[in-house]
Amino acid sequence: MTLQVKKLREGALLPRRATEGSAGYDLHACLDGPLEILPGETRTVPTGIAIALPGPDCAAFVYARSGLGIKHGIVPGNCVGVIDSDYRGELLVGLHNHSAEPFTIQPGDRVAQMIIAPVLCPALIECDELDDTARGAGGFGSTGVGNADRKAGDGAH
Repeated sequence: MTLQVKKLREGALLPRRATEGSAGYDLHACLDGPLEILPGETRTVPTGIAIALPGPDCAAFVYARSGLGIKHGIVPGNCVGVIDSDYRGELLVGLHNHSAEPFTIQPGDRVAQMIIAPVLCPALIECDELDDTARGAGGFGSTGVGNADRKAGDGAH
């Protein structure tokens, strides 16, 4: 399996995994100069690359880099970016500054991580009834938050 990557601009860096065990490929800012993100602001950061995913049964997902998110409050503005298998344009990363301090992105900085994953696209069937489960329609918080909220022996962790 291969991931084709095309550099669109001078200064673009290929995505790379920081270690052999890294799940994600680091995406780098392809900028002509520093880019400041003010508190509460969202800015689009170009990567200077386009990709061709291995096939229609996968997608690329753009996640925060934990160091930027935890230490500086800089995370993708849409939480997780989705790159469809048929998209061939430049990868852009929208970054939001949740901190109280301005943050500056430098050319070449690692700004996000991209994970390639399989995608299931089953045929949709409209129906009048769904099968029943123990949870049923129980929504947010329906299973509690701690062990005291669980019934003895229910197997929930």
